[in-house]
Amino acid sequence: MSTADTAAAPRARGPLALARRVVVYATLAAAALVILIPFLWMVSASLKRNNDVFTIPIQWIPQDFQWGNFTEIWTRVPLATYLGNTVFLSLVITFLQVLTGSFAAYGFAKVRFRGRDTLFMLYIATIAVPWQAYMIPQYIMMQKAELTDTFWSLILLQAFGAFGVFLMRQYYLTIPDELCEAARVDGLSEYGIWARIMLPLSKPALASLALLTFVNTWNDYMGPFIYLTSNDLWTIQLGLRSFVGQYDADYAMMMTGSVLSVLPIMIIFLLGQRHFIQGVASSGMKG
Repeated sequence: MSTADTAAAPRARGPLALARRVVVYATLAAAALVILIPFLWMVSASLKRNNDVFTIPIQWIPQDFQWGNFTEIWTRVPLATYLGNTVFLSLVITFLQVLTGSFAAYGFAKVRFRGRDTLFMLYIATIAVPWQAYMIPQYIMMQKAELTDTFWSLILLQAFGAFGVFLMRQYYLTIPDELCEAARVDGLSEYGIWARIMLPLSKPALASLALLTFVNTWNDYMGPFIYLTSNDLWTIQLGLRSFVGQYDADYAMMMTGSVLSVLPIMIIFLLGQRHFIQGVASSGMKG
């Protein structure tokens, strides 16, 4: 091949690569728009009068924005109490899951003891057991401990998670063992190695686990539905379900409540998505 042909090859591939990139980005943008359509409709419906929610054709931009919906709903139901309970449970359970998951993962990844891998496999195998299989025994345990209708029942049951241990262990395996060995030679305890070496190096995985746990706890319906009966302990999911039962024809208010329940986790996800993607991508590099 001549020098001229070699120089022309990159120029020929340039427009083709650009066209492929445009097609890929256009496809992704179209897919994102399709996924966002229900959310956009929910936001639009929350700013309409109740009679205008199901108009045909759909009015994506309301003719008369009903911003008062976002103030009126606070007087319809104790939304502040529901949001406060949800924030409290989400923060506490997220903190405990990150703490216990990262600590247990350190033992499975960096501490050598007999039967470690077998114990890890048995522990991770619990992920495959459906929650419905042990839902009733769990409730009986909480009932005998007199913890039903309290936040303690949800906190104790959700403070430990096999998925968090698996996620953190996979990330810990990407950290060289030589760092731990050097710290042991210097006299640092296992607790010190975990707190002063492993945790600072695992921020992306910690952020991923925290984000997943927070969103899962925020959206949990069955757990609070089973264990919480007092109205002043209800979470936002139970509160919205109760609102739907009381005002089953007030669709604009339903959408307003849904927007208020989704908005916090959407903001948190947008703020932490960079760490989330980095942590998930790095957790599977070594098994």
